[in-house]
Amino acid sequence: MTDILAQLPFDELVSQVRACTICAESLPYGPRPIVQLSPSSRILVVGQAPGRRVHETGLPFNDPSGDRLRQWMGITRETFYDERKLAILPMGFCYPGTGKSGDLPPRPECAPAWRNALLERLSNIGLTLAIGQYAHAWHLPDGEKSVTENVRNWRQYWPNLLPMPHPSPRNNLWLRRNPWFETEVIPELRDRVAFLLESP
Repeated sequence: MTDILAQLPFDELVSQVRACTICAESLPYGPRPIVQLSPSSRILVVGQAPGRRVHETGLPFNDPSGDRLRQWMGITRETFYDERKLAILPMGFCYPGTGKSGDLPPRPECAPAWRNALLERLSNIGLTLAIGQYAHAWHLPDGEKSVTENVRNWRQYWPNLLPMPHPSPRNNLWLRRNPWFETEVIPELRDRVAFLLESP
């Protein structure tokens, strides 16, 4: 399957991703894969999976989490949704539904089916933002550590990869307990984002 995907033209690969139904029976609201990418994308944002509002609108990070993420990055909505500049590939492409303490984890079928084939096409990425435990586990060599530990060790991955906490309002307590993230990391993030977006 991976070999077949590698031979597909980029647009056809993305079309197949957006038509994917491999875990349809497990999705309470049905499949609606939501991704954003272009071969020219310079920054890759990796979250967990779309939330309910994103599922309904079809626009990634179209919620308070996205507002905070854009503020952290120092960019406008227009820039954020420009696929030529910024790719968005969550660990699960569809809304998985809600559990007792928030949204369910990304469906496990998604990443093995599509992730490597898509990442191989993003050859111009200069910074990957790995947001939350599932993105850490996939993108960090030692990503099985706690989110706090991964984020605290951010400099060992910098400047090409940045482990981040989720920008959700649910994480306000974490941000209050870890003020160093917004005072130390965010200025570096904004500088790096600006540099990449200004580069030819």
